[in-house]
Amino acid sequence: MRSYRLAEFGAPLETVDLETPTPEGKQVLLRVKASGVCHSDIHIWEGSYDLGGGRKMQMRGIPLPLTMGHETVGEVVAVGPEAEGVKVGETRLVFPWIGCGHCSICAAGDEHLCNRPKALGVTCDGGYADHILVSDPKYLLDITGIAPDVAAPYACSGLTTYSALNKFSDFLSTDPILILGAGGLGLMALTLLKAMNAKGAVVVDIDPAKREAAVAAGAIAAIDPTAPDAVKQIMAAAGGGVRGALDLVGNTATTSLGFDALGKGGKLVIVGLFGGQANWSLPMFPIKAATVQGSFVGSLVELHELIELVKAGKVPAVPLIHRPLKDVAATLEDLRLGRIVGRAVLTP
Repeated sequence: MRSYRLAEFGAPLETVDLETPTPEGKQVLLRVKASGVCHSDIHIWEGSYDLGGGRKMQMRGIPLPLTMGHETVGEVVAVGPEAEGVKVGETRLVFPWIGCGHCSICAAGDEHLCNRPKALGVTCDGGYADHILVSDPKYLLDITGIAPDVAAPYACSGLTTYSALNKFSDFLSTDPILILGAGGLGLMALTLLKAMNAKGAVVVDIDPAKREAAVAAGAIAAIDPTAPDAVKQIMAAAGGGVRGALDLVGNTATTSLGFDALGKGGKLVIVGLFGGQANWSLPMFPIKAATVQGSFVGSLVELHELIELVKAGKVPAVPLIHRPLKDVAATLEDLRLGRIVGRAVLTP
């Protein structure tokens, strides 16, 4: 099998031919049919997160060399002797956010929050390869009726936005929310809002092309966050201070804008990992009765819920950029430089 591996943080990916593994126990081997490219891979590639103030958080628990790629659809080509519920020839979406399977967090169904993760493409080899090995059939979702390239981004982009939007469930159907960032995640969020019977969203992005894409995807309005009256524009479009702000960028400017746009009792949910540090006035927290919450991908149950919405035809497809798997390094670079509108998907 051919694999595109990260051997050193910040260095170009290496093309390596490895022996194709033989599944044991409950393991399942899949031939990769589509692999989404996620901005999280940029941070893994670089080996750190920007904490602001000149500080960096170095990646921990990531073994090198590593085959990245955590948005994977594959065809089952072999199963271990204890694997049940899947057959050779079936096409499945891989849930990559696997935990240790033994702690109380995993027992509660929140494997994506496990402190000893075995996440595919992050701490274990993922989908930037010809084949991927999955530890248990329970992590393989039936996507009958969904094209592999369409399904792949739901493992992270879709799941991340779906889980984050669920955190606004108390008012999603009655009040428009604010979405900061109209990249792949932002466009995915707009499509999911329709499926979740939501009121809609006002979107901000610094890129005119992405603002245009957001309007085409159904945004109530698309606003330039660098405008001096950006907060006023947001409030005018939303009908007042927003009850929910979803920050899909996660830098100093976006978190500040999101917090400033909140009305009383509002909630800011931060998903993006762009980096930096917050600059909030502490008295405004009690004055606004505001909540700030982080959201990290989502659970296996939530991914099943999301796929059912997609199968029911309730989720419009997001714009996809198709690239051959061999161009993974160039695609990562294009994503890092903001050249991709929508989601990039690699195919063999």
